Amino acid sequence: MAVETSKFSDCNRAAEQLKNNPRHKNYMEQASLSQPEKLFSFLRDYLWEQSLVETMEQIQWETTIDPEEDLNKLDEKELAKRKSIVDKLFERNQKKDDPNFIYDIEVEFPQDEQHRVIWGWPSESRFTASR
Repeated sequence: MAVETSKFSDCNRAAEQLKNNPRHKNYMEQASLSQPEKLFSFLRDYLWEQSLVETMEQIQWETTIDPEEDLNKLDEKELAKRKSIVDKLFERNQKKDDPNFIYDIEVEFPQDEQHRVIWGWPSESRFTASR
């Protein structure tokens, strides 16, 4: 199975094909999908005759999220790309096989007056007095 790399190839699809190819399994099973995807991005951008600096900036932009970016202004396609980046970052940072990890923790917060004063929460009497 040959992996076609052209100016118009989808780097993610090419990386998946390479990683899932039985011929390359011994070499690719320990690699994350992002590694061959970045390699194909470099090749794609080389074919577009971009400089190394431009390519690195493009890959950085494609793989990170700017916290200041207004996602409400993006079209559906760009928003889907950003969501995909967030999903990948979540999976990479997820605590897997950690015996101390607890998924859904519920905490009861104290409701007494002392804690309301400490945290600046309004007391019940303030609500009833103003009515």
